[in-house]
Amino acid sequence: MGTPGIVPNAPCPEAADGQGSSITHFLLLPFADRRELQLWHFWLFLAISLAALLGNGLIITSTACDQHLHTPMYFFLLNLSLLDLGCISTTVPKSMANSLWHTRAISYTGCAAQVFFFAFFFSAEFSLLTIMSYDRYVAICKPLHYGSLLGSRACVHMAAAAWGAGFLTALLHTANTFSLPLCRGNAVEQFFCEIPQILKLSCSHSYLRKVGLLVLSWFLGLSCFAFIVGSYVQIFRAVLRISAEQRRHKAFSMCLPHLAVVSLFVSTGTFAYMKPSSMSFPSLDLVMSVLYSVVPPAVNPLIYSLRNQELKDAVRKLVTGCVSAAIHCLLYPGQGFHCRS
Repeated sequence: MGTPGIVPNAPCPEAADGQGSSITHFLLLPFADRRELQLWHFWLFLAISLAALLGNGLIITSTACDQHLHTPMYFFLLNLSLLDLGCISTTVPKSMANSLWHTRAISYTGCAAQVFFFAFFFSAEFSLLTIMSYDRYVAICKPLHYGSLLGSRACVHMAAAAWGAGFLTALLHTANTFSLPLCRGNAVEQFFCEIPQILKLSCSHSYLRKVGLLVLSWFLGLSCFAFIVGSYVQIFRAVLRISAEQRRHKAFSMCLPHLAVVSLFVSTGTFAYMKPSSMSFPSLDLVMSVLYSVVPPAVNPLIYSLRNQELKDAVRKLVTGCVSAAIHCLLYPGQGFHCRS
């Protein structure tokens, strides 16, 4: 692409004595070589980013401002929207800039930052989805204990635990990944800096270090997934015992959006990381990475708002109030107090 850099797959003399590499930047995988396709990719990602910003922004503002939504479910949903915005903001802007400026380069520091923040937001989001399944379990299976088990302090502690778990996971993975010597070039076969793709550039024989944290992460991930599945087994058992059709429908409406988000998150991420090596080639890896890292943050607000009348009413009230305030400010520009109210 015309960007100077270390030749991909070139041998590195530092590998022999175990020293680190002298890489100053990496080359990301472009979506296309033709200029018109690169610009198409830029506008597509811009549209997805704006949709994610609008959808998650409306959820964050509505849940924060509407007193009726100050409940544990919407508190966790607000945190989920924050994580979604962080996740898409980590990978998409740099890819858009590279397509717009016809380059592939990302600095070593920028790559490390992408690895850290993506691992942080991704891990924290899965932890939060696990907590949200517990929230749904308590609401449906133990409704009389909901206030005591999910009080405001408990919710803050659980949300902080999810963010803390993401931070610790990201710190360990980033430190482990970039402490390994890289001697197989600087071409990353992905549109952002992803841990498995960085590890492919390593010439270290410390397989325990390379695999140990990944195995630990998968173990923790499977534990969270097992907890979610167990929660929904209990939830569906309880729902099927409900005789009133209206109550059963309400219970399903509470759970289906979360279940859809979990399914999208787990299915795309699992296929991206667990597909057979025979199915691994750049174009498929690129598509799958978009499906698990870019699409969910834009789609999650739509999923949660489709079957949630309370949230739709809050968003409608917020949008109506903003439009009314804007019209009032345009018609009466001298009345600053009314514009701020």
